[in-house]
Amino acid sequence: MIIVPIKEGENIEKALKKLKRKFEKTGVVKELRNRQKFTKPSVVTRDRRLKAIYIQKLQQQSMEK
Repeated sequence: MIIVPIKEGENIEKALKKLKRKFEKTGVVKELRNRQKFTKPSVVTRDRRLKAIYIQKLQQQSMEK
């Protein structure tokens, strides 16, 4: 459960913004979207591999500069 402490006299919109931020950091929404459809394990590994290649290219480019 996500708990957001609210100070005395704090604006409700500010508290809601904190709640949204904490909710996104936990990754609950991302997990729900992933569970809505089934992806084959081969597709998951392919996506991970492509992401790793992309990150590696970015790191190499930053090292060259």
